[in-house]
Amino acid sequence: MHSDTAGFAIAVAQFAPSDDTEANLAEITRLTELATTRGARLVVFPEYSSYFTPQPGADWAAAAQPVGGPFTESLAALADRVGAHLVAGMIERLEGESRVANTVVAIAPGTGVVARYRKLHLYDAFGQRESEWVAPGEIASPEVFEAGGLTFGLQTCYDARFPEVTRRIVDAGADVVCMPAEWVRGPLKEAHWRVLTTARALENTIFVAAADHAPPVGAGNSMVVDPMGVEVATIGETTDVAVAWVSRERIEAVRRINPALALRRFGVTERVRDDPPAEQRPAGGSAQPSRRSRADASSSTGSRLQNANRTRLR
Repeated sequence: MHSDTAGFAIAVAQFAPSDDTEANLAEITRLTELATTRGARLVVFPEYSSYFTPQPGADWAAAAQPVGGPFTESLAALADRVGAHLVAGMIERLEGESRVANTVVAIAPGTGVVARYRKLHLYDAFGQRESEWVAPGEIASPEVFEAGGLTFGLQTCYDARFPEVTRRIVDAGADVVCMPAEWVRGPLKEAHWRVLTTARALENTIFVAAADHAPPVGAGNSMVVDPMGVEVATIGETTDVAVAWVSRERIEAVRRINPALALRRFGVTERVRDDPPAEQRPAGGSAQPSRRSRADASSSTGSRLQNANRTRLR
């Protein structure tokens, strides 16, 4: 039992996953033991912790596993042994799909998988085309889980550039968002990483636990940011863990000063998107489905809300 005053210890673990799943699991085990020795009861690992190569290819599909396969079973056994929650990214095999899913799983001791998240926004930016090999997650209600008296949510890397992703998770009740990442290094990228991670915590008055790959491919700088935008734990370029204490008391104290969530006047709705032109579609992949049916309902709801707002403001 953890009181609000004491808080709940969480850690971000930073390492550079490789194309050797067993070696990755060995490093996850070592870092988990290190984090729990330092007091952590929940450890967040990077995106693609199960398998990673700097350039995706057909080997990713061959290395993909289902949730409930050997990788998640190994995480569950580790969580049981150390008595801590684990959050990690993996390459998930999808039935009836040539591409894989970029998935994050949350593992609870004694329970196994308690939440999962498939990356919504794929990294088709900065010269990269993740969507050639990875299928986007379906838009659904965010999955959250409880630990240490707090509610945790999941998102991934490039999703940090889309503030509505985090807002939907917070609307689902999350106090802490775990964000595994493989934030590729490049001009200004470390600045983007720090600004965006801090902004997601600050604008939602929550904690964000962001775990990145260590260099040379990743930018490093894994961190835990508090609801006031303070980096309460940070790793630089090394392979290591950083531990921070999170608490509802801190969240509530910040929200008394900055009640931004209570004062907001807009919600989040899914955007209408037509199929992209053929030249913009992923090579060998299908276009993402048009969402007109949902959008029509959202548009009708939006019109009613706008009319109601106009009536109140007259």
